[in-house]
Amino acid sequence: MSLSSIRLAEICKSKSQAADKVVVSSKSNSELSVSDDVEMITCDEEQELKSDGYLTRCLEGKKATDTRLAAIAVGTSSRGGLGKLSIRGSNSVRGVTNLGLSAIARGCPSLKALSLWNVPSVGDEGLLEIAKGCPLLEKLDLCQCPSISNQGLIAVAKSCPNLTALNIESCSKIGNEGLQAIGRFCSNLQSISIRDCPLVGDHGLSSLLSSASAVLTKVKLHALNITDFSLAVIGHYGKAITNLNLSGLQNVSEKGFWVMGNAQGLQKLISLVITSCRGTTDVSLEAVGRGCANLKQMCLRKCCFVSDSGLVAFAKVAGSLESLQLEECNRVTQAGIIGSLSNCGTKLKSLTLVKCMGIKDITSEAPMLSPCTSLRSLSIRNCPGVGSVSLAMVGKLCPRLHHVDLSGLCGITDAGILPLLECCEEGLVNVNLSGCLNLTDEVVRTLARLHGATLEVLNLDGCRKISDASLLAIADNCLLLSDLDLSKSAITDSGISVLSYAKPINLLVLSLSGCSGVSNRSLNFLKKLGKTLVGLNIQQCKSISNSTVEQLVESLWRCDILA
Repeated sequence: MSLSSIRLAEICKSKSQAADKVVVSSKSNSELSVSDDVEMITCDEEQELKSDGYLTRCLEGKKATDTRLAAIAVGTSSRGGLGKLSIRGSNSVRGVTNLGLSAIARGCPSLKALSLWNVPSVGDEGLLEIAKGCPLLEKLDLCQCPSISNQGLIAVAKSCPNLTALNIESCSKIGNEGLQAIGRFCSNLQSISIRDCPLVGDHGLSSLLSSASAVLTKVKLHALNITDFSLAVIGHYGKAITNLNLSGLQNVSEKGFWVMGNAQGLQKLISLVITSCRGTTDVSLEAVGRGCANLKQMCLRKCCFVSDSGLVAFAKVAGSLESLQLEECNRVTQAGIIGSLSNCGTKLKSLTLVKCMGIKDITSEAPMLSPCTSLRSLSIRNCPGVGSVSLAMVGKLCPRLHHVDLSGLCGITDAGILPLLECCEEGLVNVNLSGCLNLTDEVVRTLARLHGATLEVLNLDGCRKISDASLLAIADNCLLLSDLDLSKSAITDSGISVLSYAKPINLLVLSLSGCSGVSNRSLNFLKKLGKTLVGLNIQQCKSISNSTVEQLVESLWRCDILA
């Protein structure tokens, strides 16, 4: 059923100027009637949101119907016009179709952003209407739209020259022709994201990238059937690209990444993320580091062919690098990390290691290396091989850390972390030790003594050996502490009492989730702490009764309480 016209059957004008009824007629003279528009448009699920100065509507699941879209088209016209529309899913019985999208196209000419997710009944006809009725469109997001093809995308390209952002995901009928049209007609395109579209290949992508080379700054390419040729085009024409995200490009080899780096076109690239690309090797990684002179943020995920030698070579040539993140890069060992830190220059500020199984303690004596005095943030998460030797070496190499995250390192002990704490010269601000099961009060006492004057955030979630002795050290030394997580620890009411009488402590967030030793006896102590708290978590505290929770909620009315 195609939509040909919309006529307003009745308009009630008041201070809010809301519409009461609209009748939508098709060529077959069937009608879609919408009544009580005011009530529908102002209900909670369609409440008015201001985003970037736009009037915004979002329909999700069973609430996404043609009737509601027609109501939105009428109701928003009296409020300056709809600026953004998001449709997530569709009513299984009478969901969104071309008819509803056409109502938006005819009633919302000021629409600037449209997002369609999982709406199988919307096809080219609906997108054609949007193209004709909404020439100001700037952002288009299509995800799981199997009925939209190149024809709909070409119509948008020809009619919406202001398009700046395009996201296409899991759209099986969109391919090279649609991308070529976008490149040809949308000269203002700044951001492109394409994921899991089997018909997209080198021909369409290279045409788009070369046509939009002057202004295109953000590019995401995930799970596409492209080859080395597309990466060569990126390396040559990506002169304006600042953010590049490449994932699951199984047909791209080492040569593609090597050419992309050596083409010398990515001089403005600041952030690069590469995930599950077998073409990322030691050789190609060094080429990328050498060719991207202004690269500041590098993230490698599941790059199984990157080893120590490639990582160290990359660190040497990437002179502007400020942030390095490695996830599941299992050929990288402790030697690669230490070598990278020692050769990264003076700009690296952040190092993150996640699930890197190849990192294990080296038992032999390591040579003295140049310290990395610029590093401020160190995160080693869920790397089971990291132990005392590794942490001690990192502490010596990075003496000016402010942020330390060792969450999930269940194997480390006091002996492993104490040297790291003692090497930090400037004072730690944020420390996350969640999941470090074997740490004791000795660590907290040392942390409080050495860094209490600067410490603001401390996470001890799951540290089951931490007791009231730690709270005594915190109360005496950590005057700036604002966020404390003691979940699933061994603290008791006595520890909460000590904390509540500490002066001048100004906790904003306190988590005691799963602390079986905290009971109703802590009521007055928590009330005292609540004078500054904005967040309190007492979930799964089985010794705290419902009545105590109710008293806390009543007393601490400014504090969000999870119970």
